[in-house]
Amino acid sequence: MDKIGRQLEFDRNHIWHPYAPLPGKYNNWSVVGAEGVEIILADGRRLIDGMASWWSVIHGYNHPTLNQALVGQTEKFAHVMFGGLTHEPAIELTKKLIEITPAPLDRVFLADSGSVSVEVALKMAIQYQAGTGKPQKQKFLTVKNGYHGDTFGAMSVCDPVNGMHSLFADMLPQNYFAPAPHLGSTPANNDDIVQFEKLLEQNAATIAAVILEPIVQGAGGMRIYRAAYLKAVKDLCVQHDVVLILDEIATGFGRTGTLFAAEQADVVADIMCVGKTLTGGYMTLGATLTTEKIALGVSNCKSGTLMHGPTYMGNPLACAVANASIDLLLSQPWKDTIAKIEAQLTEELASCQELPNVKDVRIKGSIGVVELHQTILDNSIQNQFVDAGIWIRPFSNLVYIMPPYIITPEQLSRVTHAIYSVLAQQQPD
Repeated sequence: MDKIGRQLEFDRNHIWHPYAPLPGKYNNWSVVGAEGVEIILADGRRLIDGMASWWSVIHGYNHPTLNQALVGQTEKFAHVMFGGLTHEPAIELTKKLIEITPAPLDRVFLADSGSVSVEVALKMAIQYQAGTGKPQKQKFLTVKNGYHGDTFGAMSVCDPVNGMHSLFADMLPQNYFAPAPHLGSTPANNDDIVQFEKLLEQNAATIAAVILEPIVQGAGGMRIYRAAYLKAVKDLCVQHDVVLILDEIATGFGRTGTLFAAEQADVVADIMCVGKTLTGGYMTLGATLTTEKIALGVSNCKSGTLMHGPTYMGNPLACAVANASIDLLLSQPWKDTIAKIEAQLTEELASCQELPNVKDVRIKGSIGVVELHQTILDNSIQNQFVDAGIWIRPFSNLVYIMPPYIITPEQLSRVTHAIYSVLAQQQPD
């Protein structure tokens, strides 16, 4: 057995991978490099990455501007604790986030991942309610098919039945779940918001906040819903004195065609979470943004402080590369880029709808989703995509792509044509 074979055998028996057993059922593919939109495997093959490494690498791999941001900060200092200390990369990043997000979001907590940014948002909401004389408001209202992360607070607002965390249902905090919003921009009726409103009215006395993924539900089903639903939710939150948390971790920084998805509903959150794309896929970093009103409420609660403080909060390396990534995005015609990707996905994935095993095809910005009638039960389809020279990671009954923004039309066509070709070979039960 050669060196790579030995490494893969060790990996399979000793290293846990996301949502995988140990030992693993299959070998993972060994990566030795990545550049542009391509992942380079140990056997020399190059795969066009249709996933942007779980939606984060929008500028592609090995980008010289982002590389230099990391190197430059490393030469100064890689990390200092954020308790009692501060630094320019964090200050500059906070300024940028305030500038590009809608007013009055101007208070920022620099978390160390997307899941942690959600944990912080939930704490903010509860502490705000306590600090404004409503300590009984401890619950959260959300919708089914949602996903907000894998930590315990975040899991408690993910779909409790069809999500990935049902095993922990008995020990998670019990929150309220409305039916998922209808798919599409023009539903036949508004019964989804009616049922949401009913749950909110019945339980407003104990609900601290509503938490939603705006416009696109990600890992809970890659579902795209109408802006009017989100607008109605915001109005109901105002009416019932409930905080609105919007999870823009997957949808932020241009992915849906606007800088943040909630802009499409003309809605501003009371608390907003960002992550993933924040650093261009270089470092783990998240942020929780809120308003002066929420911040003052938190400060008025019994503790007087926001009760959270990760060791790597405000990591200078992550902040430095996030600053470079945001500048790089805004220096380019990103809106036109996303519009062109959307148009190409719409045209080239349309033929998938004709396949007997395909239930639906959905497009939003640079997100393309092909929903199958049946769940994918093994990784044979993954092997076929790799053999076709592309990297896609299907889950459940979904084959979807969220490519780097720098993907060329020719590269994107290779991805969409491979999706059709591989799915056309699948035989429905």
